[in-house]
Amino acid sequence: MNMKTFAKKIGMLAAVSALAVSTACSSGGSESEEAATTDTEAAGKQEQVAFTDIGGEIKGNEKPTPEQIAEVNDTLNDTYLGDIFEQKIPSNYAAYPFPGDVTLDVWMPANPDVPDMNTQVVQDQVEKLTGIKVNFITPPVGQEADSFTLMISSGELPDIIIDPGRYPGGLEAGVNDGAYIDLTEQMEKNAPNYSEWRNSDEMRRKTTVTDDGRLLGFYGIAPYSEWMWFGMLIKQEALDKTGLEVPTTVDEWHAFLTKAKEVGYSEPLNYGSSYGQLFTGIINGAYGVWDWTFLDADGKVQWGPAQPKAKEYLTTMQQWNKEGLLNRDWATADFNQRMATAISDKTAVMMDSPDTMWSYWKQQNGFDFVGAPNPVLNEGDQPQVSYKNFMRAGTNAAITTQADNVEAAMAFLDFSYTKKGWELLNYGEYGKVHLIDADGKPYYPAESYIYEDPDGQPVATTLHKYRMHNWPDIRDEHNSNPLIVAEGSYSGDIRKTWTEEMDASMTMPPITFTQAEASREAELGNQLSTLRNEYFAKIIMGELPVDAYDKFLAEAQKMGLDEFLSLHQAALDRYNQR
Repeated sequence: MNMKTFAKKIGMLAAVSALAVSTACSSGGSESEEAATTDTEAAGKQEQVAFTDIGGEIKGNEKPTPEQIAEVNDTLNDTYLGDIFEQKIPSNYAAYPFPGDVTLDVWMPANPDVPDMNTQVVQDQVEKLTGIKVNFITPPVGQEADSFTLMISSGELPDIIIDPGRYPGGLEAGVNDGAYIDLTEQMEKNAPNYSEWRNSDEMRRKTTVTDDGRLLGFYGIAPYSEWMWFGMLIKQEALDKTGLEVPTTVDEWHAFLTKAKEVGYSEPLNYGSSYGQLFTGIINGAYGVWDWTFLDADGKVQWGPAQPKAKEYLTTMQQWNKEGLLNRDWATADFNQRMATAISDKTAVMMDSPDTMWSYWKQQNGFDFVGAPNPVLNEGDQPQVSYKNFMRAGTNAAITTQADNVEAAMAFLDFSYTKKGWELLNYGEYGKVHLIDADGKPYYPAESYIYEDPDGQPVATTLHKYRMHNWPDIRDEHNSNPLIVAEGSYSGDIRKTWTEEMDASMTMPPITFTQAEASREAELGNQLSTLRNEYFAKIIMGELPVDAYDKFLAEAQKMGLDEFLSLHQAALDRYNQR
């Protein structure tokens, strides 16, 4: 269905009434405001939220009673939670429990560990605390793209869509086409916690608003910029067997991989990133041949595959592939194939997340490992990375123009940005999953279901089962990711070191395109990506000579590379003016 036709079909959303907005008081210190009336079934004023301080009973309590557990899990009382970040997390609970009998339909991509979100235990608690029922629509794993396309083309939309950027042209295009609601005028009134949190830091504010000042959805926004999460990881036994130090330059990496092959690792480097992609920003970054767009020294947008040293990079990788230093299925292997190879005696080095490999290597198979900085060409150069977290984390959500109760949808999403929502979504259920330390900070005790799952599932699974790892919320990755904070885990140390010691100044910020730009950028981007993948893969595999790169670059120019870059530069210029 043509999107303009679709927008016309669904028409203009009827005017919605105001949600009651009395200011909540988590510790008895805030003054209430006059509540507004609603047109819901239970029209009237919301009661002022005030709690008895139970911090003395909960903080540092390692053996809470059933009554104490119920007080934490079944009420909105958050007086036991400390303020552990630079900015305080909001505690406005005036909208809860939401009046009336409301059920929201929420479309969300499937998670292999929780294929049906309607059984997710954290979401059950959110429903009880907010008074808003939710029906999750979760397509089968691997069918998310087809499910989304079918949903949009049918014109039958749920109330909320998680990961709305799947819309052709992105979130902003979805609003402009009439699929999603522009929430700008309603955000402060109906989402006071999200509004307060996003405005409490300039980076959070800047990365959650469009170039023209509109608020189109709810973003996962963290208290900090999360650490770099992907890089070179080496089995400690491979270092021991080769007798070599952690390599830093490309030449040292070649020497190490060659020696690793000599001592028995038949495919020493498991090469790849998001499983099947040949670009990783790791080895190619040493040559300045970044995966996609990046900022040059003058702050201008450039395209990584078109940089001067691309042929040097391709020559190196073609040689390494010919010498058998890479896994043979690097161009096609999915996650499960890569993990199976990782724990075999074929692999010495993984390009992956230390969180993931702490689970697969260390916890499940007893392999110690170390992190290595991204390679450089010359000894003494600072490693570089084209990744930076701009306090944007998790995922995002949009409310559709077919939502029956916009206020309820906003209240449901806004709960994630309260102090109670931060605790529950990041740390799961009190008692079984987490406890509270003497400073009011949640933590996982040794007997937590995260580590001691009754069903015997590993932490890599329980982090999705008992908490929300990806959700539009205040994502507290550094403190709540069990793969980082587990006793003995050093994945967080690796990620922190990578972040602090590598230069990320070339990273593109989260820019947005206008409706006119979005479709053209997507068209050009898809063509350029397909062209790059085809040429680079064939060159590395030796099916084309390195000089075929010249033809690749000429074809990229004919396709409209300059126009593609101009679109990104215009979007960057607008972002810088936000």
